[in-house]
Amino acid sequence: MAQAPAATIYVLNGPNLNMLGTRQPEVYGQETLADVERLCAETAAQFGLRADCRQSNREGELIDFIHEAHAKQAAGIVINAGAYSHTSIALHDALVAVKIPTVEVHISNIHARESFRHHSFTAMAAFASLCGFGIDGYRLAISGLAARLGAKAGK
Repeated sequence: MAQAPAATIYVLNGPNLNMLGTRQPEVYGQETLADVERLCAETAAQFGLRADCRQSNREGELIDFIHEAHAKQAAGIVINAGAYSHTSIALHDALVAVKIPTVEVHISNIHARESFRHHSFTAMAAFASLCGFGIDGYRLAISGLAARLGAKAGK
């Protein structure tokens, strides 16, 4: 008997996250986007999930990814929209429209930084938001999303 395919979660990274490891390492750490994607794939697999990792510097493409997640019946979304978190009502609206359980992640503690980073439109569309844990925030986000979905570790 064939095993059912793993439920998919989309891990979406926004502008400048392709520069991880070289962009302000004192703020964002030494790890690269490839490190983030590896961590997400490994963490998702522990819960019997599959991480579909995407990055874009373009707001419209991130919205297209969210719409695709809906069309492909993704189980959840983890999003680090970068600076778009603080400016994009369009990303907020896309997340609200698709009604997919979403967790927002930020590598740095946005509340300990410039005041313009203290508000997040994407957080308003998510059931949870994590910041300040470095890339480990992605592991925590996937674990929390898995719990929300009823997925248990060890599958």
